[in-house]
Amino acid sequence: MAEFALPANSKVQPGRNHPAPQGAKTPRRFNIYRYNPDETGNPRLDAFDIDLADCGPMVLDALIKIKNEVDSTLTFRRSCREGICGSCAMNIDGHNTLACLKPIEDVKGEVKIYPLPHMPVVKDLVPDLSVPYAQLTSIQPWLQTETPPPPDRERLQSPEERAKLDGLWECILCFCCQTSCPSYWWNGERYLGPAILLQAARWIHDSRDEATGERLDALEDPFRLYRCHTIMNCTSTCPKGLNPAKAIGSIKEKMVERRL
Repeated sequence: MAEFALPANSKVQPGRNHPAPQGAKTPRRFNIYRYNPDETGNPRLDAFDIDLADCGPMVLDALIKIKNEVDSTLTFRRSCREGICGSCAMNIDGHNTLACLKPIEDVKGEVKIYPLPHMPVVKDLVPDLSVPYAQLTSIQPWLQTETPPPPDRERLQSPEERAKLDGLWECILCFCCQTSCPSYWWNGERYLGPAILLQAARWIHDSRDEATGERLDALEDPFRLYRCHTIMNCTSTCPKGLNPAKAIGSIKEKMVERRL
C-alpha cells in the first residue's frame, strides 16, 4: 500500500505545538501537514494534542474538533461523513483513506495526517484535483446511444447484464487509488490512472451503451491504459473495497477480444 512521499524539492519543517487542555483524560497527538500558499517558507507539521474522551471516534471527528476549538485556519474537505462523497480523502498513518471511515483507535501512536500524495496542494490537506477531473471528463462518463429510447419505458437490462456493473458503479471518486499508484505518480499527465479507468470500465461493460468501440479506441494508447503494471496499490487502498486493477484487466481483455 502506498505511503506518502513528498516531492524531491520539498522539505517539511517542525511546526507549532498545541497542548491538550488541562485535565485531559486520554490525550492523543495528531501531527498534521500544514501549507499556506500565502506564506513563505516550507510546509510544516503542526502537533495537536486532543482529548479523545471529548471527541468522536473517527479521524474526521478529530479534525473537525481541531478546526472548531483549536485552530480555525486548518483547511480540509469534508461533507457526508458516511463514506459516500469521497471529500475527506487524505493520507492517514501512511495510507490513503477516508478520514470519516478511519477510526482513531486503529492508528498506533501519534496520528500522522497528510494530503493525498504526489498531488499539488491548494492548502493544508486540500489537494488540487484538476487533472484527475479533466481526465474523467475525457472518457465521457455518461450513457452514449444512437438508437432512440423506448417511448414508454427506460432502457432495460437483464439481471445478468446489470450484475456486470457491480464493483464499478460504487466508486465515489475519492482518488485514494489514483494517488497510491506509482505509475500515476510518474506519468499522471498521460496515464489515466486506476480511478478513471475503473469509471471507463463501468461504461464499457454497460449493455445499454452503444459506444464501446469508440471508448476502446480512445484507450488504445501506450500511456492512457497500458501504463498499468498491476502493482495492486489501488485495490489495497480503496476505502470502498473495490478492485480497480481487476477493472483495468477487464478493459485489456476487451481489447484482445476485439482483435480476435
